[in-house]
Amino acid sequence: MNIQPMCASDVPQVAALEAETFSRPWDEAALLAELENPLSRWLVAAEGERVLGYVGAQTAFEDADILNLCVAPEARGRGIGRALMRALETLLAGQGAERLTLEVRVSNAPAVGLYTALGYAKVGLRRGYYERPREDALILQKPVQRPEAGLPAPDRPTI
Repeated sequence: MNIQPMCASDVPQVAALEAETFSRPWDEAALLAELENPLSRWLVAAEGERVLGYVGAQTAFEDADILNLCVAPEARGRGIGRALMRALETLLAGQGAERLTLEVRVSNAPAVGLYTALGYAKVGLRRGYYERPREDALILQKPVQRPEAGLPAPDRPTI
């Protein structure tokens, strides 16, 4: 599996995963617009030509908002989500991000478990944030951890 920047040829597969996974999926046009947005960074995990998962974020000054993380249902449990998050965190840290923030459904125990294992902490709640079904979102945040000068970062992914 390789983690690499998302490109336009990945968008149809990413949009299909969005439609399969989320009640309000992003369409191809929205995803292509994100690839053109200079504030956005999107990565895919791929085996050959097949996209197994993706993650995306937007950065404004020192704050990065993680927009979406998705792993294909048949590829879950292989550490792909964790690898995507670590790769994105490394990329964003290198671009000056100091804080990473995301929202997650309060009922999504696997995602909450992943994020807390990666060091995200609850900083708030957005009532009624999600639709279909209506549900609250946990707001999770993590300060960017930078490696000490001169030492390689552990688990630094190659992208």
